[in-house]
Amino acid sequence: MSIMSPAKPWYRDRWPWLLMAGPLIVVVAGFATAWLAWSTDDGVVADDYYKRGLVINKQLERSGRSEAMGLGAVLEITPEGAMRLRISGFADAAAAPPAVRARLTHATRAGLDRAATLERGADGVYTGRISPLPPGRWLVSVETDAWRMPTVEVGGTVGEVRMGAASAVD
Repeated sequence: MSIMSPAKPWYRDRWPWLLMAGPLIVVVAGFATAWLAWSTDDGVVADDYYKRGLVINKQLERSGRSEAMGLGAVLEITPEGAMRLRISGFADAAAAPPAVRARLTHATRAGLDRAATLERGADGVYTGRISPLPPGRWLVSVETDAWRMPTVEVGGTVGEVRMGAASAVD
């Protein structure tokens, strides 16, 4: 007569666990990927892409106008966010606008974009403030309703930015 030892329950053997580990890891990774996709916004796809394309065409026309006028600008930004802008190229001081808009657009994160209206002082220098900028790649532009300086890309910490005709001046 042979005596059989009782069989081990399946969960005491390592092979079922090894076979289940692969699919279990894939399911957990799938949930982690779904959570990451749901909780973050990459900001790359725009709902109104056609309207944005039309705006780009208008901006190109305004950029051409600033080049034809021979405008140049030097924008200085302190680490605290104070902005000073000197514009050259106007025939006389009366032709200079009373205010301009400065836009600092982060290259990859729309949530970090900054914009400010700079008012002209008695000395002809435009001043304004923005919240402090973190280091990164920034697209800097200065514009009015009539013209727009060509956009300049700045990497790292933004300090002094030269645009238009001022970019050729040392």
